[in-house]
Amino acid sequence: MASLNIYDRSGKQVGTYDIEPTDLAPSINKQLLHDVVVMYQANMRQGTFRTKSRAEVAGTTKKMYRQKGTGNARAGSRRSPVRRGGGHTFAKRPRDFSYRLPRKALQLATRMALAAKIQDNEVVLIDDLKFTSPKTKDMVAILKALGLSGNSLLVATSGVDTNVYMSARNIEGVEVSPTSGLNALNLLKPNRVLMTKASLDAVRARTPKKAAAAS
Repeated sequence: MASLNIYDRSGKQVGTYDIEPTDLAPSINKQLLHDVVVMYQANMRQGTFRTKSRAEVAGTTKKMYRQKGTGNARAGSRRSPVRRGGGHTFAKRPRDFSYRLPRKALQLATRMALAAKIQDNEVVLIDDLKFTSPKTKDMVAILKALGLSGNSLLVATSGVDTNVYMSARNIEGVEVSPTSGLNALNLLKPNRVLMTKASLDAVRARTPKKAAAAS
């Protein structure tokens, strides 16, 4: 059983949170995590590149010089891929790299990623993270009190919180996501994860009973 310390905004411990990583996922499947991360990265590719083939570049099709008698290697069109300014042999065309893995696999990978973070002691819990108005200075002070300054960090909130997002968006290396937006990529990418107690409760509440029972 893992016991996570719960801190307040000043960095003082105010309680503990008992959770077993297997409550989220029975085991950590590295191959599944790899496949899911590759999928998310592929879906972010634009695929808007384009190059010209030898049929599309400008230039005459006239033979550059006669076939024999010059002492040079035989040469044809100026648009040949071996010549400067020629077309590409395998010209690139715009394409869509996106694809989708099964929904249950994506959900399981998200829980596995969070379970792995908990096992590695890379999750920090805070009792509450609310702002009456966006205050980057206050967010910086909270991260400093929790010892999270200078790390790549994901801040997970139970729901969409505009004030938290706007308070953290100008801090280098810090991203904010509601519980509904968590996935294997944004959980594994940063060094640390800061979660509110409510956000961790929300993740546990959404864990299928079969997954929890399998542990």
